[in-house]
Amino acid sequence: EVHFVESGGGTVQSGGSLRLSCAVSGLPSGDYAVGWFRRVPGKEREAVSMITNLGPLGSYAESVKGRFAASLDNAKKLASLQMNHLKPEDTAVYYCVPGSLTLLFNLWMNPRSTDYDSWGQGTQVTVSA
Repeated sequence: EVHFVESGGGTVQSGGSLRLSCAVSGLPSGDYAVGWFRRVPGKEREAVSMITNLGPLGSYAESVKGRFAASLDNAKKLASLQMNHLKPEDTAVYYCVPGSLTLLFNLWMNPRSTDYDSWGQGTQVTVSA
């Protein structure tokens, strides 16, 4: 069973930076990915970033490209999301999802899917103007 713990949220002023972390355990052997998603109360969940153990390049939502950078320490099974130049519209609860490439690809394509029900508690990111 996959276990993960999200951390690193907080409150920053616009233009500031935060780094989120996702410590993962219990992943089966093989290729995997870690996705980052966020949700604002009353709005739909959106995909933010995704990175796999196959290489350093990640996928990013248009709204965060050039500002956010995902990384993955495969040996430690620790995923991070470096968020720079934060904007008030980045305020949300951020969730990480570690899993198979298929799971993450499907969630990336449809972050509103109800097929996945193992969301963590997430970590709150608040960006003040």
